[in-house]
Amino acid sequence: MTSSRTRRISSVVAVAALAATGAAFTGGTSSAAPNGPTIDIQLLSFNDFHGNLEPPAGSSGRIITSDTYTEVGTTNPNTGVTTYAATPQTVNAGGVEYLAGHLKALRAGHPYTATVAAGDIVGASPLLSAAFHDEPSIEAMNSLGLDVTAVGNHEFDEGYKELQRLADGGCLPDGNGAANQDSCPGGKTFTGANFPILAANVKYKATGQTILPATWVKNFKGAKVGFIGMTLKDTPNIVTASGIEGLEFTDEVETANALVPGLEAQGVKAIVVLIHQGGVPARTATYPGGPNTKPATGLENKYDSACPAGTSNGLNAAASPIIPIAERLSPQIDVIVSGHTHTPYVCSIPDPAGQPRLVTSASSFGRLVTETNLTFDRRTQDIVRSSVAGSNVVVTREPQFKDAAQTKIITDYKQLIAPVASRILGTITGDITTSSNAGGESKLGDLIADAQLADPSVVTNGDVPTIAFMNPGGIRTNLTYANSPWGEAPGAVTYEEAFTVQPFNNYLVSMTLTGAQIKEILKEQWNGGVKSSPNSTARPVILQVSKGFAYSYSDATGSRVLGPVTLNGNPISDTASYRIVTNNFVADGGDGLPGFRDGTGRFFGGLDIDAFANYLQANSPYSPVAETRITKN
Repeated sequence: MTSSRTRRISSVVAVAALAATGAAFTGGTSSAAPNGPTIDIQLLSFNDFHGNLEPPAGSSGRIITSDTYTEVGTTNPNTGVTTYAATPQTVNAGGVEYLAGHLKALRAGHPYTATVAAGDIVGASPLLSAAFHDEPSIEAMNSLGLDVTAVGNHEFDEGYKELQRLADGGCLPDGNGAANQDSCPGGKTFTGANFPILAANVKYKATGQTILPATWVKNFKGAKVGFIGMTLKDTPNIVTASGIEGLEFTDEVETANALVPGLEAQGVKAIVVLIHQGGVPARTATYPGGPNTKPATGLENKYDSACPAGTSNGLNAAASPIIPIAERLSPQIDVIVSGHTHTPYVCSIPDPAGQPRLVTSASSFGRLVTETNLTFDRRTQDIVRSSVAGSNVVVTREPQFKDAAQTKIITDYKQLIAPVASRILGTITGDITTSSNAGGESKLGDLIADAQLADPSVVTNGDVPTIAFMNPGGIRTNLTYANSPWGEAPGAVTYEEAFTVQPFNNYLVSMTLTGAQIKEILKEQWNGGVKSSPNSTARPVILQVSKGFAYSYSDATGSRVLGPVTLNGNPISDTASYRIVTNNFVADGGDGLPGFRDGTGRFFGGLDIDAFANYLQANSPYSPVAETRITKN
C-alpha cells in the first residue's frame, strides 16, 4: 500500500513539472510521410461501466441492433387487454463476465494491444459493487486487464480521498456494514487498482498538482503511446461540494494541449485522450406504422448508426459538448475516447489542422467495446492518422464468453453481501402496494416518486426538481408489513426488500420540460403508453407522481380529457419551465412515452434504489398516504 501511494505521488509531481515546462502549444500534425517500418496497435475501450458486475437488467441491459421498428403487442394477463407499441430489435448485452470474455477474444491475434476506459468505471453502482465501496469493480477491472482509465464525475461520489483509496488500496473503517456498505468484507484485503486512474484536469487549488497522474505511457517494444485522462470541467456542478473541497477542475482543452509538449519531450508523439465528456447521436430512425400504431419519427437508432462513413454529422451538435472540445484539441492528439453521455458512436471530427480524427464512445454498463486499430510508424514515432479505424462491438452473453475468474468474483461477493442485504432501513405501518385508485395512482407509486424527488443526486447547478414521474412497470412487487426470510420484526424493511421493489438499477435523470410538454406526456400515458396508437381502449400506463403535483382527467365519453394540472395548488403554465426527475428508462421514452425525449438539460444522478432506501431511512416509520394526486372524474 505504501509503494502504491508513493508511485501515485511521484507520478503527479512528475506530470506537474512537465506541464509547467510545456505550457505553450507547439504540437504539430500527426501525419508523416513517407512511412518507415510500422507496427499495428489495437485499442479496446469502454466507458461508464458504473459497477455493473452482473448483467444489467431491463433496458439498461439491451442494445438496439436495427433501425427497423415493428409493432409488438403485449397482453395484460389480468385484464386480457392488449396494448401495442413500435418496438426496436434488441439484444441482451453487458455483465463483467461477458465483457472480460469479449475482451479476451478481441485481443487474440493482436500482440500490441491496450484496454482503456473513459471514466465512471465506478459510482452509481448496483448493490453488489456499491455495498463494498466499489472494491469488487476495481478487482474485476484488475482481472479483465484494464490498462488505464480517465476519472469521471461519478468517481467523486464518495469524495476525492475515497477515489485515491481506490487507486492506492487499503480498507475503510466503516463499521463492517454501516450505512449499507462494508469495505474489505470478511477479512479481505484491498490492494487498489492495478491500472492508473488519470485526472489531468483535477488539481489541488493550493499547489496546482493533480490529485492523480495526468498522463501514462505504454511502450510497445519501442513504440510509445501516451494517454491523457480527464473528466468534464463541469464536474463541480454535478457532485457533492464537500467531496471535492480544495480542488479545481480545469478546462479540458487547455489542460490536454498544455501536456502535449511534455509528452513530446519524453519522445512520445502518439497521443490518445481519454475524456469523460461526450456527445449524443441524433435520433433519425422512423416507423411506418402498423395495424394498431401510427407512423413515428425521431426514434433511437441502432448502436452503430451514428456518424455514417466516419463523419460527425450523426451527432446532435446542440447536445454534444465533445464536438467543440475535439475541434480544439491539439493536432498531435490522434484519438479521442469519450464517455459520460451513455451513448454509442464512432465519429470523425476534424482537428485544428483539418485532419480527420476518431472520436468514440461505447454506450454504458459494459454493453459495448470499441475496437480501434491503428498503425504506428517507428521512424516518426507517431501514429499514421489515415490508418486509424474503429467500430463498436456488442458484448453479447453467449456462454463461450463467460469468464470464470469474473464469475468467482461475483460469487464471492454475493455471499458476502448478506449482512448488507439484511440490514433494516426503517419501518412501515402497513402494506404499501401497487393497488391503484380509479385514476391509476398507488400508494407505493407515491412513495417511490417522493423518494426520487427528494434525492439530492439529481440536483445540478442548484436547480432542484419539483416534479417526479415513476413508471408503474418499474415497481416489481409490493412492500409488505410481514417479515422477510431474514427474520426481522414485522414492519421492518430490509435493504433487500427495498431492492426487490426496484431491481432494475435505473439511474435517475433530471431534465427541464415546459408545462405544455408535461401535459402532452400525461396524454401519452393513456394510450397504453403509446402516443400514436389509435387504440383508445388500451390499458393506460399511468405515471406515478410526487407530492405537490396533481391532475384530473375524465373519460366518460370514451375519449380521455385532461383536466386541471397543478403544482402546489397552482395551475402549471404551458410556457413555463419545470425541472423534473424520472429514471433513465422513462427519460429515453420507455413505455411509449416519447415526450420525455424532448427534455433539456439532462443530468444523470444516482441509482433509483439508493434514493428509495435513503428516503425510507429518513422517513421511518412511514405510513401510506391517501391517493389524491391523480383523480379520474
